[in-house]
Amino acid sequence: MTPRAETPTVGGDQQQARDTVIVGWTVYAPAGSALHTTDKARIRGVDCDITGEPGDWGRNPFTGLAGPVQFAADRVTG
Repeated sequence: MTPRAETPTVGGDQQQARDTVIVGWTVYAPAGSALHTTDKARIRGVDCDITGEPGDWGRNPFTGLAGPVQFAADRVTG
């Protein structure tokens, strides 16, 4: 899992004296994980929506091992 960051426009309304805002995570789930855009995930105790279509990395052509399933998870607010 890696954090995904968004940098607000300099001088824009969203900046408010900060440079980077963590908006969610890129998650690498075990091979064969069945995930959908309607699912939710709990990451480090935070409820997140799965955004975008999860991507299956397929099989490694050298080892034949299945790769991870990658998806974006955004914080649920409100």
